[in-house]
Amino acid sequence: MQAVGLRTHIWNNNLRSAFLLAGFPVLLLVMIYILLVAALVTGVIPPDVSPGAMMIGAAPLALIVAGVWFIIAYFANTAIIAMATGARTVTRCEQPELYNLLENLAISRGLPMPRLNIIDTDALNAFASGVNKRQYTVTVTTGLLVTLDKDEVEAVLGHELTHIINRDVRTMIVAAVFAGIFTLAAELFFRSLQFASFSSSRRDRGSGGGILIFMIIAVVVLLIGRLLAVVVRMTLSRSREFVADAGSVELTKNPDAMISALRKISGHSRIEAPEEVRGMFLDNEDRGVMSLFATHPPIEARIKALVKYAGGRDMPIPAPEPVQPVQAPGVEDSAKPWGYGGPWG
Repeated sequence: MQAVGLRTHIWNNNLRSAFLLAGFPVLLLVMIYILLVAALVTGVIPPDVSPGAMMIGAAPLALIVAGVWFIIAYFANTAIIAMATGARTVTRCEQPELYNLLENLAISRGLPMPRLNIIDTDALNAFASGVNKRQYTVTVTTGLLVTLDKDEVEAVLGHELTHIINRDVRTMIVAAVFAGIFTLAAELFFRSLQFASFSSSRRDRGSGGGILIFMIIAVVVLLIGRLLAVVVRMTLSRSREFVADAGSVELTKNPDAMISALRKISGHSRIEAPEEVRGMFLDNEDRGVMSLFATHPPIEARIKALVKYAGGRDMPIPAPEPVQPVQAPGVEDSAKPWGYGGPWG
């Protein structure tokens, strides 16, 4: 792992965000041009119409669409992500120990307390989101709270808080919105070509060649949209996870807790969510083709970095003890076993 200066890392994140914002309307115009050329080739528009001239005429509309899309994403990104993942907001009264852990870490860095969300799932994962201080949110799963001990949960919270400090969350939000619109545009184009193909077939049922051209173009454009989404995700350096792991150690002074948390999370982090959102998670099990398009480095590599650079110890994780049955009514809460509702129950 190469050394990464924190200021350089933050500067690179800001540069990537600016690049993605500036490139969004440009690539949107490219997609419009492809659509117009396809419409010209398939006879949807007259042959004397210039796709280039139509694209120039569509430029203001593309800029308006891009602006509206980013305004919506700016103000509603946390709500959209919460709906996509099923997250709910919890208060100090509902999760006092968890809330206090996050609040203490935030205070230690002079940050306002982020919103705290929980996803009700057995998967072990967490992520941070938001583009400004009013939106910053840290989300954890109930599976994580039940499985990890207090020190390990604190290490995970430190990891996610580091993403906020380093502005990783802003870059990931912009990339997720950016990739999502092109995936949506490709799918809408695919449906529009299917409709055009159906209409054409009704006008001329003997023209099977036209239908075939429609379908080929539709598949190509859909693949381009998917490829653009992958390329956008690849602009996010996987080194951000190494830096966030190191930031967690800096906050908690406990590299062993981060290592043991990663050990427990490994192989148990899968959450059903859009691909763009999974790139924001603490761990994403989707490694892609030969790990070429993976959004995260392997957990083994992250653990080795913590051992080498943070002085952590990679200890074997003991098998979890079976959860004891719930005590009968009348038994005091202090007699409840550790497994009752997890350490955070």
